[in-house]
Amino acid sequence: MHIAVAGNIGAGKTTLTRLLAKQFKWEPHFEDVVDNPYLDDFYHQMERWSFNLQIYFLNSRFRQVLQIRESGKKIIQDRTIYEDAHIFAPNLHAMGLMTNRDFQNYSSLFELMESLVEAPDMLIYLRSSIPNLVNQIHKRGREYENSISIDYLSRLNERYEAWVQTYTKGKLLIIDVDNIDFVNNPEDLGMIMNKINAELNGLF
Repeated sequence: MHIAVAGNIGAGKTTLTRLLAKQFKWEPHFEDVVDNPYLDDFYHQMERWSFNLQIYFLNSRFRQVLQIRESGKKIIQDRTIYEDAHIFAPNLHAMGLMTNRDFQNYSSLFELMESLVEAPDMLIYLRSSIPNLVNQIHKRGREYENSISIDYLSRLNERYEAWVQTYTKGKLLIIDVDNIDFVNNPEDLGMIMNKINAELNGLF
């Protein structure tokens, strides 16, 4: 079984992935942020490094999805291959930070990869307002994220909402994270777990 957690930067994907993996005894697969050799350069010079960064993420996540399916285990994944292709790359292109040539090349490669992988059995989308995202980003204090603008986050949020409205590849669970604290409040985490159980097992 393959569960994936989607959401904007700072929405709480990694934290929720870790908590759910522990609670449900699922194997977590995390986004390759620490070892990503382009991330720091990208945030300092987006136009120069956007294509390289997106190709790196695409390669990393394609490899991850193949491993997930081959493993036969119950796995929860932090961010999906779809978010890169439907949100981050088109956003960079629309902002003039990725050339037409690079975007077409990227999109063509994604379409090929997409034809070879299966979608997650369930997608959990963490919906968040911009103030909440900004607060969470500041709280975790990653140096390379200091230069992320509110405009950039807002554009990503709009694309996430548009993508989720048309998502039909599998089960979808939307969780509004603005007014819950699944880290410090066990009841909030329990509510999310109940929703996941209901969605997976069709109890309600």
